Amino acid sequence: MLFRRVYVTEMLSFDVRSILAQAVAVEADLRPDDPLWSDLEPRPSDVVRLTGRLSPAGEGRFYFAGQFAGAVHTDCRRCLAPVTIPVADEVAALFTDADNEEAGDPDVFPLADGGARVDLSPAVREQWILTAPAFALCRPDCRGLCANCGADLNAGACSCAPAPDPRWDALRRATS
Repeated sequence: MLFRRVYVTEMLSFDVRSILAQAVAVEADLRPDDPLWSDLEPRPSDVVRLTGRLSPAGEGRFYFAGQFAGAVHTDCRRCLAPVTIPVADEVAALFTDADNEEAGDPDVFPLADGGARVDLSPAVREQWILTAPAFALCRPDCRGLCANCGADLNAGACSCAPAPDPRWDALRRATS
């Protein structure tokens, strides 16, 4: 099947009439300051590359299949060191009229502007939220920070004496 290439730079929105005849190749570079990422944590630290294909899938239905790749810059959850983590995943979404019986399905996105436009933004945003790590580690064996002095335990042991766990106090008293 033939399809046209469309380059998107600002909005991921397409006029339904432009897709009815043939599929459209989507290639977009989504900047970290794009409104798509507003109020998200973690936000992309660099351009997110989106590629895919948007095609008609029956009366009042359109299907997008593609992938994105980007990165997030965040802090390690144990030692607070800065970490950059690649984020990549596939996006598959069905867009349909609000009147369609599938419209109540959480995996189906409604067409925008009363059925006149396909807006890929909600599907891409949702998949980013599901894929980007909520918590990051600088490395799998990160030892974190000392709870007493705050020293980075990855750099070596600190001079703090290990604090006894108060949950064992009753057992210590019983055996002494």
